[in-house]
Amino acid sequence: MLDRLTRRRFATLGLRAALGAVCAPFLFIRRAEAAGSARLQSRPAKPKQRAQAGRRAFGHGGARDGYLSVPQGYNPERPVPFILMLHGARGGSAALTKFCESAAKEGIAVAVPESRGLTWDRIKGSFGPDIAFLDRVLTSTFDRIAVDPRRLAVAGFSDGASYALSVGLTNGDLFSHIIAYSPEFVAAPIRYGKPPIFITHGAKDPVLSVNFTDNMVRQLKGAGYNVEYKGFSGGHFMPPDLVKESFRWLAGGGR
Repeated sequence: MLDRLTRRRFATLGLRAALGAVCAPFLFIRRAEAAGSARLQSRPAKPKQRAQAGRRAFGHGGARDGYLSVPQGYNPERPVPFILMLHGARGGSAALTKFCESAAKEGIAVAVPESRGLTWDRIKGSFGPDIAFLDRVLTSTFDRIAVDPRRLAVAGFSDGASYALSVGLTNGDLFSHIIAYSPEFVAAPIRYGKPPIFITHGAKDPVLSVNFTDNMVRQLKGAGYNVEYKGFSGGHFMPPDLVKESFRWLAGGGR
């Protein structure tokens, strides 16, 4: 599952990330006025509807929409762990069905929105339409399922992982946990809370250099974040064993 769009711009954004490592704490872009706002307004509440187990389309994203995956045995009287999962560049929700199936086996609900364009908007320079869509997805999700606010994660792969880190650190008062599979950078000029973070990255990744993640992890830890970092020997993908470990990390509180 190679992220070709990311590969083509790797040199440019890699240089940006390297400069950020020197000039600003943990690769954060400081110019909030140029970056737009990544703040989300949705918050968990008592559901107004009762969701059925399985996958159901959101139904409000047009050609690029996504779906909500609800585990078997869901009971609104028992709030469930939840992941907002973000795909990689040129990806979509169809590529994450196995991810959702694995999460469901662990009793975790997953919302898989699709970016408005080929990838998440911050890559193009500012937050915008994707944040609005994530807010809409979260509002409809919280209307349909009871979510455990102590186990409410944002996660992503590749470009989605970078976006998850950026959005998660900006909304640490909403997301209790952040999971990033093979990220590239963080752009979070405004941060709330200190959610624990689970990161994986392959030592032989041909798309995004593991060196940036190594540096990012060191700086996040230096800033007081609790980071669980799992390197592996492979390339640009999500190892099933580490995906399962991240689920159990979330379900167990991730601390």
